[in-house]
Parts: sequence; structure tokens; C-alpha cells
Amino acid sequence: MIRAGQGGDKPREIFEPLRLACETRNDKLMIPSLDCISKLISYGFLVEATDAANGTAAYASPPASPTEGKSRGIQDASAMPLVDLVTHTITACYTDNTPDAVSLQIVKALLALVLSPVMLVHHSSLLKAVRTVYNVFLLSQDPVNQVVAQGGLTQIVNHVFARCNVTAPVEANGSVDSTSVHRGSVSSRAASPFSTLRRSSTTSSAVTATDGSSARLAVTTTEPENEGVEVLVPEESTGNTTPSTTTAPESVASPHPRSPLTLDTFEVPNPNDEVPDTLTEEPRAITEYELFLKDAFLVFRALCKLTMKPLNSDSERDLKSHAMRSKLLSLHLVQTVLNTHMILFVSPTSYIYSSSQRDSTPFVHATKQYLCLALSRNALSPVPQVFDICVEIFWRVLSGMRKQMKREIEVLLNEIFIPILEMRTSSIKQKAALLSMLSRLCQDPQALVEIYLNYDCDKDAIDNIYERLMNVISKIGTQYSAAARTAAGTTVDSPASPLHPSSAKGAGAVPPSLSTTALTNQPADGKAKDHATEANLHRLSLECLVFVLRSLVAWGTTSGRSVTDPTPRLSTAIEGAPASTARPSFDSSASETNLTSAVGDRAPGFSASELAAARVSTPDLHDDPEMFDRAKQEKTTLTEGIKRFNAKPKRGIEFFLQVGMLPSKDPHDIAQFLHENSGLSKAAIGEYMGEVEDENIAIMHAFVDMIDFTPLDFLEGLRAFLQCFRLPGEAQKIDRYMLKFAASFMASKTSTPFANAEAAYVLAYSTVLLNTDAHNPQVKRRMTKEDFVKNNRGINDGGNLPEDLLHSIYDSIQSNEIRMKDEVEATTGKVVPGGGLALGRDVQKEQYVLQSNGMATKTEALFRTMMRAQQKKGKSEQFFSASHFVHVRPMFEVAWMSVLAGISGPLQDTDDLEIVQLSLDGFKNAIRIVCFFDLELERNAFVTTLNKFTFLNNLGEMKNKNMEAIKCLLDIAVTDGNNLKASWHEVLTCVSQLERMQLISSGVDIADASRKNLARKNLREELANESRSTHITVAADMVFSLSHYLTGTAIVDFVQALSDVSWEEIASSGMSQHPRTFSLQKLVEISYYNMNRIRLEWANMWAILGEHFNKVCTHTNPHVAFFALDALRQLAMRFLEKEELPHFKFQKDFLKPFEYTMYHNTNPDVRDMVLQCLYQMIQARAHNMRSGWRTMFGVFSAASKVLTERIPTSAFDIVQRLYKEHFASIVRHGSFADLTVCISDFCKASKFQKISLAAMTMLRSVIPTMLASPECALSAAQELNSHAVDETMIKFWFPTLFAFFDIIMNGEDLEVRRLALDSLFSTLKEYGSTFPVEFWDSICRETLFPIFAVLKSRQDLSRFHTQEDMSVWLSTTMIQALRDLIDLYTFYFDTLERFLDGLLDLLNSCILQENDTLARIGTSCLQQLLENNASKLSVDKWERVIRSLIHLFRLTTPHQLFDEKLRMEISEPEAADNEPQQPIILPAPLSPITMDDDANGALTNRKRIFKQIIVKCVLQLLLIETVRDLLQNQDVYRNIPPQLLLKLLFVLEHSYQFARGFNDEKELRMGLWKVGFMKHLPNLLKQESSSAATLVTLFLRMYNDPRQDYNSLRQPVADRLLPLGQGVIQNFNKLKLDSQSKNIAAWSPVVAELLRGFTEFDDQTFTRYLPAIYPLATDLMARDMTKDIREALQSVFVRVGQAKGI
Repeated sequence: MIRAGQGGDKPREIFEPLRLACETRNDKLMIPSLDCISKLISYGFLVEATDAANGTAAYASPPASPTEGKSRGIQDASAMPLVDLVTHTITACYTDNTPDAVSLQIVKALLALVLSPVMLVHHSSLLKAVRTVYNVFLLSQDPVNQVVAQGGLTQIVNHVFARCNVTAPVEANGSVDSTSVHRGSVSSRAASPFSTLRRSSTTSSAVTATDGSSARLAVTTTEPENEGVEVLVPEESTGNTTPSTTTAPESVASPHPRSPLTLDTFEVPNPNDEVPDTLTEEPRAITEYELFLKDAFLVFRALCKLTMKPLNSDSERDLKSHAMRSKLLSLHLVQTVLNTHMILFVSPTSYIYSSSQRDSTPFVHATKQYLCLALSRNALSPVPQVFDICVEIFWRVLSGMRKQMKREIEVLLNEIFIPILEMRTSSIKQKAALLSMLSRLCQDPQALVEIYLNYDCDKDAIDNIYERLMNVISKIGTQYSAAARTAAGTTVDSPASPLHPSSAKGAGAVPPSLSTTALTNQPADGKAKDHATEANLHRLSLECLVFVLRSLVAWGTTSGRSVTDPTPRLSTAIEGAPASTARPSFDSSASETNLTSAVGDRAPGFSASELAAARVSTPDLHDDPEMFDRAKQEKTTLTEGIKRFNAKPKRGIEFFLQVGMLPSKDPHDIAQFLHENSGLSKAAIGEYMGEVEDENIAIMHAFVDMIDFTPLDFLEGLRAFLQCFRLPGEAQKIDRYMLKFAASFMASKTSTPFANAEAAYVLAYSTVLLNTDAHNPQVKRRMTKEDFVKNNRGINDGGNLPEDLLHSIYDSIQSNEIRMKDEVEATTGKVVPGGGLALGRDVQKEQYVLQSNGMATKTEALFRTMMRAQQKKGKSEQFFSASHFVHVRPMFEVAWMSVLAGISGPLQDTDDLEIVQLSLDGFKNAIRIVCFFDLELERNAFVTTLNKFTFLNNLGEMKNKNMEAIKCLLDIAVTDGNNLKASWHEVLTCVSQLERMQLISSGVDIADASRKNLARKNLREELANESRSTHITVAADMVFSLSHYLTGTAIVDFVQALSDVSWEEIASSGMSQHPRTFSLQKLVEISYYNMNRIRLEWANMWAILGEHFNKVCTHTNPHVAFFALDALRQLAMRFLEKEELPHFKFQKDFLKPFEYTMYHNTNPDVRDMVLQCLYQMIQARAHNMRSGWRTMFGVFSAASKVLTERIPTSAFDIVQRLYKEHFASIVRHGSFADLTVCISDFCKASKFQKISLAAMTMLRSVIPTMLASPECALSAAQELNSHAVDETMIKFWFPTLFAFFDIIMNGEDLEVRRLALDSLFSTLKEYGSTFPVEFWDSICRETLFPIFAVLKSRQDLSRFHTQEDMSVWLSTTMIQALRDLIDLYTFYFDTLERFLDGLLDLLNSCILQENDTLARIGTSCLQQLLENNASKLSVDKWERVIRSLIHLFRLTTPHQLFDEKLRMEISEPEAADNEPQQPIILPAPLSPITMDDDANGALTNRKRIFKQIIVKCVLQLLLIETVRDLLQNQDVYRNIPPQLLLKLLFVLEHSYQFARGFNDEKELRMGLWKVGFMKHLPNLLKQESSSAATLVTLFLRMYNDPRQDYNSLRQPVADRLLPLGQGVIQNFNKLKLDSQSKNIAAWSPVVAELLRGFTEFDDQTFTRYLPAIYPLATDLMARDMTKDIREALQSVFVRVGQAKGI
């Protein structure tokens, strides 16, 4: 027919004889028939026209497969599609006894059929083909057949997934393209293929293993009328060798949700195995793409179920056993599918549709439950081959499906994989395999960041997975550090299984051969060849940590981007290219190992381009760093609160209230919080709510009320109740719980078997006791059912509860203990015997099996709960994709301590350079992260730790690894210098110690007191040579030479650190003649390198450098100071090359260390060198000097105070040269005032008069020089406005005048002070006429009046060394200055009259002194002032003068003479009056003194008061004499207005009356004498007589004044004079000649003056007063009289005669 050209039209006729030949079961017929079928399929001759025309229409619903019996008939065969008939024919050829040759042909035919592009095999036929090839692989004894079957099966599975075209066109709304073909003629009752996948038939065909074990695949066929499909189901092992069938009727439901979860439950069909489907009258069209997806789902589900086959016998643990080979092959196929076709699982278009258009399920959601259960049942396997494959499968899930399987991954990590790493019983090989997988995770930056975001920042997550992984990995590395030391240098073999070498982990890797021959030499326990030593495990953990750091660097840091820059530039960061050429070495990744090698080289399959593709220019909208920070903070707070609650529940609740997680103390809020937070300890909850306080009871009631007991019976309700918390052990607490349970249970039920709540309460309590009795191992006699029934009789309000209820409760408790779900102890199954694999027991393995069984059970339970929750919720957990770089900061902050411990261990424990390099690479990346994100604490920790490993402070123990650490630290300095900040100190200390090491290795003797015991012989020669290697030398030099690329902030940190290291070097050198100045020299070098920086940056740098040079230049070691000064001079020369703009002061700042050195370094040689340096700078750079002049003069001023003569001499010589040669430049750049200050300081040089006088001459010459200099422009300024004049005066005249003032006040040489005083006042007289009035204000306020400040304040006396110095200054300089001031005031009276008040105040201060010398000078100057300017003073000015005099009289009146306290008797010790009477003038202003109550204080004060009274008396007398002298001056008298004279008369009269009153009080005077006021009886005779004489003189002069103003005053004056005269003469007449001669002598002139005055009265006045005068005159006749009195008396009598006409 083929040759006739009719074969293509009649494929069934061609196939029929071949089918019949196959049914003969004859090998000779079957082999060629199968071969012919294979060829016909390959050439496309068995394609029916209906298939080609209708496409997928025939498979709108999967067709039924014919049964074995019916398929032999032509009619039945013709009713089914040809492709199904071909499949059935080929698969039916395989039986238990099929020869190997036939089996091989079957495999070939099936492979050709499935891979055919024109004959599409679907659903049941596809599963039947897979089943047959699988059985050939398992049951064939021929290794060739096994290999071929394995390869064929791999190809079939790969083809099934590959033909799923994920790019199938979809419309915008997600529906399938309109090209979909509706199904053909099918029954209206047909269900969708997906809905029928779970239906199994009652018949099965199976094959039995030849080794007697039951390891076969059962294929169940559904009858046509049942509309079923074949399902691949792994049978359970029955333990016998007879074939058995597994039936799964459609009516079988899923296991009860509360029944114990076992491995068997997943072999029974359950609703979770399919996507729900809805039958409709018009079924939905199925596209070819959907058929392919369903095929892929069926195959993948079958493979997953095959992996779940438990291994319960020793034979199954043999790698050659059918069960083991089945498990390994199915796992490998699952892995191959995930490796090759991951895109199918994660594609958003991969949906499995039901026959209704309303229902669909994503492919990944349909498959993930089987995948997770497969992992949970196999990942804990002790068989290394199984474990390794599971690890690889999990890696594919983690790397490709983490978005779709967020919670599943969390469960697998927390419950299986991380615990395996933590378990002591797990093998090193298992841990190595896990670490190998984790190393790939650690090399994926995005995966790492997303794990952190989705688990560590999710408060609903069980644990902080990222943080926990870091801690576990680090802990593994530190646990095996001892092993690492013993195994240093051992190469690390791949920890992967021989079945799955790490080199073949690519996406398209072919699974290894699983034939019995290939597995012969591979034991199941993997002990024959285990290369995973502890040292290798340690290395793997280190690699993981380093990969994490590299990934964080790649993700979080990019070149030229700040932390606040939201736009990442990952390509630049990865490739190490600088973003800016301004500072390439510090900002780029141009280190020895850049990020390309750090990420790409060590991570096959992870490239820079992939990472760049993973990151977008704009972060994902969901990726909000602030949101994650808040979430992380909330989780941290919640975790802290949970810890506190679990430890002390009450404190935990208080904490939750403080942080706001609990809205209030309301019991309902607290109860709801306890319900919703699963992390809270159930035991703590039980204890807290069981407390007796009302608050706790209210919370417990609210808590129980939230439990819904409505759908639950009594025991179910009690179980649910006791699941919410752990029941406390105290009976009273249990009682309260049971009472509330009974009440709530009864309230939620409408009908119960309980008569009241009391019955429910008793039964609940009894049930709890039953649970304890039945399951407590300490109970010896168990309660029987009858006992339980008996115990509960009569509790139902006197009646009995139904026995069926009690029996059911008893049986349920006996079979299923009430215990917490989350505290279920691990199921400890029986340990399977070793089966001859090992001679002795493997205790570790047995313990591992015990633990792993419970872990697997718990994991499956969690998955079941999760699946129900996801189906109920209808959507999966939100997964956040990472795109923002700032997440690296919190990731590093939570893990840095673990990372530091993990990467620092190898540096200490091993000498293997490869491991050391790996560890150092970790340090580099860690420091890059901490620098980039400015994590100060972490940066200090990592840099300090790395610096310690350099061992530069212990050269004797240095090794090659320490040299590598040095290189690493130098590389870090070069690459990350911009962000090292304070850690620069460690880096530069390393460089300094490295230079010291190089010197020691070269034979140089280093003076270092702290390291005297280190000798050169301790340093190994190879290390000495390495220290001088090109790498280290160049890197160390680059640290300094590239400093100009540092940012403005970084250079400040760099300079500060280098200064500190420099000082440490110098301090360690002591007084050595060859001190260590390496870092000091480097400071100079970096200053050269950074000379072009902006002034703002330089100002910050010099603030540090200047302070450092201050310290170094004043070091006690002169060699250090000399070197520092020379370095400073070189720097200054360079700075002076740059021109400075006006009003800037950088020159002044960088020359300041010279001034500081001159002041603080007492070594004359050092000071002399300072002057030499400055002179050299002046000679070379004077033309560029600007603000530096000020510092220059400051240095010379400091030199003027040095006591070594050559220093001030040399300095003054320089100043003279500057004055002569550079005066114009000095003035131009604003340093004229500094020049005058400097000259005045030389004038004050007390020890060298020659210099002082020369300087004084120079200062005096400054004035003409200044006036002549065009730079000063004094003459031009006078023509300008007043502002310009004032500015010029202040700028030039004031400094000069103030210099004179300074010398007057502080100069120690009398001659110099005299010259300064003369110069000051002569200058003012000579040039004062040109000064504006405002400038005179400044002169008086700042230079003239302050000379006399000592008179007012004792604080001004501090400048005098001794009292003698002050006395000399007062008696010479100040007195002369006061006189000169009065003279100047007179000279410029018109200008200075405005300062009269100040001058009078000054004179008053001088008069009111306890020292009478100063007072007499004051009164003399006052008299001079008034006499010289009497005619110039206005009435107003005279009023001020008189007011001042009146004030003086009042202040000097000794009113304290009448104080009774002064006359009180005070006991005092006898003491000699040792007060020396020295002629020393000291200023002592009068101040009020009060008596103290204390005896000693009163005595002291009284003496002071007595002394002050005497002073006041003297001053009063002095004032009287001054007034008398003033009034005797004709100009003064004539210019004082008469009214002011009257005021003065009143004061004098008061003084007279005060003195007279005191003299008349003899008792008072006696009292004062008795208390020691004076040695003789005190009196005020002189004051009384002087004031009276002055009054008489003034009265008479005013009476006789002929001026018109005085006419009206004559009579009042006469009226006041008469009583005065009467009193004086009367007292005089009473005086006794023998005893009062002094009084007579004092009063005689006054009496004579009075008598003469009376005679001068006019006739009328004389006649009027004669009756009063005449008796007194006649009384005088009886006394002995002086000549003056007799003559005056004669005149009186002559006038009397004239008046009376006699």
C-alpha cells in the first residue's frame, strides 16, 4: 500500500497488521512490528486525516483508553483515535516477562511516538507511555535498557514541557486567542480532562519487581462509560511479592482534616489534587496550548507523587533497589523540569482552564503543592543522593519561584533546611550540600535582598530568615575553626553528590545514569568517599559570607552615587568603572579585585548584565525603603515584646501598651491581641489569663468569648479551647478556665445533652483529668472506660449523661491526646536497622532519623494548613520585588556581627593563603558597605579587626597572611578613602608601622621605648623582602599621593588621623637624636599634593595641621622641633606663592605656629630658628605677604619678651629692616597697628634698656613717617567726609597713641615711661588741632582716662609686680600724667571742655584716697585746673565744679565719730603695733565700712573705721585749705557766681559746725580715746579754726564786694557773719592761757580777722551790730593778746568812737 502510494490515506489499515502482530506476544513478531511502528511514526504515516484537519478538536476532552480485553477487537479499536490506539498497542506489549530486546523496541517506539511532531499524545495515553518507559527502567535487568529507558524518559518529560509554548497569543483581557478549536463529538456528560484526572478505575495492570519487593507503577484504567483517564499513582508497599491493585473510587473523599497526617494520606485522591471544575451544558473550548499545559501538569504531578514513595526497608535504602532507583529518577526528572522549564511555572500566561470559562488556576499554584510535599518527604532523607537532589530542587524553587511560593519557601527553610544546618545529628555532607546551595543564593543579590524584605521585614513571617541564615552560616564557620587549623591547606572538593556534581548544575544538564551498574559502587549512606571534611565545611561557610558581602556591594554601592541618590548605576558598580574622573582612585572599584571578579567570576550563571537587568533605573513603586524600615522596626518591636511577654507576661503587656501595639487596657483589646499573635507563648498566655486578679479574669473571659463553639461538639470545642493556650498546672486556674469554657459553650448552643453549665464544667474538668491519666508516663494505673463513666455519673443535674457521649470522649482521648499543635513533640518512629550497610550502629544517623521524622510530619501539617488557607483566601501572599539599593544598610546592620565573626576566624586560625585571601576579600567588601552607608560602629569594628591582623606591632610572630592583611588594608584605603572617616587612624597607623618594619629590616636602629624587646633577628627574611615589594610600596605611596582625590570632608578626616599618628610616632621617640618623623613628613607631602584645593577646604585642613605643628614645634626634643619648623617653613613658602585677596587671613593662620612656638618653646635655639625661618620668608616672599604681616609682628612681639638677649636683639633688627624697607607694604595690607604693637612691646623690654630706648625712638619716628607716607593718606582724608576722617584716625593715629599709652601703663623702665608720657602729650598738643571732636572722644575714653583707672579699681593693680613698683609708677608717671592731662585740658579747653565731668570725676577719685599724698596731688591738680581756666568756665561748668566740691565735703565728713558702737568696750589681745610706716604710695579708694557682730570682726573693722575717720578728717581739712586757696585767687573768685559761693559757704559752715560740735563733746572724745581711737584726746581744732577762718574771709569779701550782684547779699552775709563771729570770740575768751595755748594760737588770727572785718562795716550796719560786738571786744581787753588782735581791737574802738561821735 505504501509503494502504491495509498499509505498516507489509510493509516489504520497500515497499522492494523502491526497491532495484531504485537498482540501475538511472539518475540520474533513483536520486535520487527515495534520497529516498523517506530519508523512509521517517525515518517508520519500514522496520522489520520481527522487529526490533521481538526487539530485539537478531538482532545477537547481526553478520550478514554480501551481496556486490555476490548482493545483486541477491531470494532472497539476503530472507535478510538489512532494515536491512542498506537499508544495502547505499544504499551500493551510490555509485561512482567517481556524480553530485553522487546523492551528496548518498546522504549524506542514510545519515544518516537511522544516526540512525533504530527502525532500528539495527550493525557492518559501520555501517562501510559511514561509509565511503560518508567517500568522498563525499573524492571529491566539489562544495563543498556536501563540507560536507554532513563534517557528516553528524560527526553519524553523534557518534550512534554518544551512543547508548552508560553508565548501563545492572548487577548488584552487574558482570554485565549480566537484560533482556539472547539472540541468535536463528545458526550455532553464529559467532564474536562483536568476534572477527571483523579478518577481511577477498578482494574489495573502492574509489574512486579524481580527482587521480590513491591516497587511498581499501577496504571488504572477507567471504563468508557465512566469517562476516566489513566492516572499514574505510586502504590504503597505492601510487604509481599504478589501483585496487588490499588483502587480509588470516585467517592473517596479527602482525609478528615483532624485525622493524623501520615504519608499514606497523600496517596489517596483528595480535593487538593485538582482545580475545581464546573460542569456546564456548553463546555469550554480547549486550545492546544491548554492541552499541553495539562499534559505537563499530569506528568509533573505523577513525578512528584513518585518521589513521595516512602523507603521503609533496608532493601529500599540500597541504591540498586527498585524503590530507591524510582525515587532517584523521579527526583532527577523533577529537577530537570525545573532546571529547563522554570519559565513555564512562573509565566503569567500559564493557566490551567476548566471546562467552564469562569475557573482557572495558575500552573504554578496547581503544581506547587505536590512539589512542596515531595520536598518535605525527601529533604530530610539520610540518603546523601536523595538529599543532594532535594537541595538542588529547592535551589531551583528558591531562585526561580520565590515570588510564587513565598510562604512555602519560608516553611521549607524554617522547618527543614535551616534546622538541618543547626542540628548536631545531621552529617557534615548534608551541611556541605546545603552550604553549597546557599553559596549560590548568596551570589544572587536580588534574591538576598528579597528574602530580607519578604521575611525579615514581614511581621507575619515566622522568623527573620536572612538574619537567621547569616547567624547559622557564621556559627558553622566558628564551630569548626579547630578543624580548620588542623586541616589548613586542604583543598576543598565539591560537597555535591557524585550523582549531581556541581559542575553539571546548568539548566540543561543531563541527569546522571541510574542504572544498576552505575550505582554498584555508590553506597546509599555516602560514606565510601566523603570529601566534605570539617575544614571544607568551614571554608564553605566563609565563602557564603564573602558571597553575601559581594552581593550586597553589587546591589547597594555604585560608583559616584550617594546614599540619598535613588537612581542606581549598577553597571558602573559591577564593572568597577569610575563614574567621574575627578577622583578615580577613591571613588571607583579599581582595586586588586573589582566587583566583576567579586561577583561574576565566583558566581557562574550570575553576570553583571543579569544584575543590571534585575535592577531598573526607577525603583519599584512597591519597593518603598521607608515602608520596609517601619515594617522591620515593627517586627523588631513585636519580637522584643513577645520575648518580654513569654518571660514575664505582665511586663510584656505593659511594653505593648507603651509602644502602641495595644490600643488600650480594655480586656477585649488585650484578648484580641493574644488571639492574633501566634508568636506569644501559649504557656505564658495560660499563666497570664489564669491569674486571680480581676483584670486577668476579665481578659480571660473576653478571650474565651471570642472562640466560636457553634459548629463544634463538646470534645471538639474543648480541643479548640485548649489549643488557644496551654492550660496551667494550678488547680484553681484550671477551675476558672473550665468554668468559663462551660459557660461559653452552653451560651453558643441551642440544644445540648447538658442540663446546665455545671454539667459541662464537670465533664470538661473530668476530660482534662482523663487526658493526663491516659498519656502521662508517670501514671501506672490507667483509668478504664468504666471508671470514666463511673466518675461522671450524676453530674447532669442529678442525672447521667448519655453513655455514648462518654464512650466517644474516652475513645477519642485514648487515641488522640489533647496537646498543642505548635508544641507537638517530634514523632519518633522506629529506627530502621542498618541492613548490613555498616558493621556497627550509626548512632548519629539514628538520632537524625528520630528528629527528621517529627520535622517531616510537622512540615506536612504546616503545608496542609497553608494550602487550606490559600484556597480559602483565594490569593497568594504579596511578594515584594527588590529594586532599591538602600535596603543593604539594614541588611548589613542586622548581620554584621555574625559576618565579622565568620570572616575574622580564618585569619586567626589558618595559614592557607587561599582561605586568607577569601577572608580578606570579605573584609574589603564589608568595609566598602560600612563606608558607603556611613555605619560608624561597624566601620570601626571591621577596620580595627583587620588592622589587628597585620601583626605590625609584633614582628616576631608575623606570617605571610599578615602581609596579605597589610595589602588588603592599603587597598581599602585607596578604594574607599572617601568614607573611612575616623578609621583612617588604623590605616595610617598601619602605614607608619610598615615603614618602621622596613627600617628595622634594613638594619636601622629605631628608637622606640614601647618596643625595646623587638629585635631585627625576629623578622623573617622573606617577610622583610615582601614588605619592600612593589605592591606594598606602591599601595602605601598611593595612600598619600592620591589624597588630592579625597572629598573635602574626607581630607579633613585623613589629615586628622595622620596628625594623630604623627604625634604618636614622635611621642614614642622620646629624646632620641633621630626621632621618627615619617608621618610628619607625609603631612608636608600631602599638603603639597592638595595645594590646589579651595581655601574653604584648606581652612578646615589647616585647623588640624596648625594645631599639630603647635604641638610638634614645642616638643621638648629639639630635633623634632627643628624638623617641624623646617617643614613648616617649606609649607609656608609654598603657601606664600599663592596670592591672597584682601580681607582674607589664611596667611595669618598658617604662620600662627611660628608665633605659638616663640611663646611656648623655651629653647633659645628653636626660637632663633623661628626668626631665621621668618627672615628667609621675608627675603623670598615679602612681595606676596598680605595678612601674614600680622602674624610676623606677633612672632616678633613674642620674641621681645624672651630673656635671652640674642633673641629680642635679632627680632628687633628684623623689625627695623621691615620698618625701613617694607613700611608701605605693611600699611597697604592693614598691619600698621600690628607694627606699632610690636614696637611698643620692644619698648617694654625691661631687661634690655638699649633695645627699649631704640624702640622708643622708632615709635616716635613712626608719626612723621606715617604722615609722610602716601599709603596712610592722612592729608587726603582730611579733605574727605567725616566718615573717612574717623576711619583714618582710628586706623593710624589711634594705634600710635595707644602704643604710647601701653608703654606708660606697662613699661617697666622709668625713662621709657617718661619718654612715652612726654611723647603722648606732646603729640596730642602738636597734632591735636587736626583731630575731630569724635576722635578726641576715643582718645580720652581709650588712652587718657584709663591711665588713672588704678585710682578707682584695685583690679588694675595686677600689672605691678610689687608694691614698690606701683608706688614708683604712681609717684612719677601717674602724677606727671595727671598734671599733663590738666595742662592738655587747658591747652585744648575749647575742644575738651565737654570732658569736664570726666575730669572732675577723675580728680575726685584721686582726692578720695586713703593715701594723703594722692589726695594732695588731686587737690593740687583741681586747684590748677580751676585757676588756669577760671575765666573760661561758664556758669554751668562752675555749677558742676561747686557741686563736685560739695560732694567731696560730704564724702569726707567723718560722721562715724558720733557712732556709739565705736565706743563700746571690746576685749582684744595685746599686740604690738608692728605696722611699718613706709613712705609707699598705694591707691586706696574710700569705701563704707560697717561694724560686725562678731568680736574679732568688730575689732578689725573698728580699727579700719578709725583709720578711715582720720583720713576723712585730713581730707576735709585739705579741702578747706583748697577752697581757701582757690578763693584767694582773684580770677577764681570773680568768676564764681555769688549764688554758688553761698552754696560753698553752706558747706564750709557745716564743716565748722561739725568740728565745733565734736570739740564741745568732751565725753565723746574721752570715750574715743579710751577705746584707742588716738593716743591723745581727739579733737577737730584745726578743721574748726580753718573752716571758721575761711568762712570769715569769704563773708567779709562778699560783703565788701562792690559788684552789683553782691549788693543784695550784703545784709544776709552780715547777718550770717555776726553769730559766727560772736561764737568764735566768746569761745576764744574762754580759752585758758596755761592749758590751751594751741587753741589760742589757732584762733588768734581768726579773731583778729573778725575784728578787722567789723570795722569795715558801713555805719548803719556797724551801729546795728555794735551792742553785740562791744561787750566781746571789752572782754578781750582782759586777756593777753597778740599784736594782730590788739591792732584789730584798737581799730574797733576807734570805729566805736567815730560812731558815737566821741
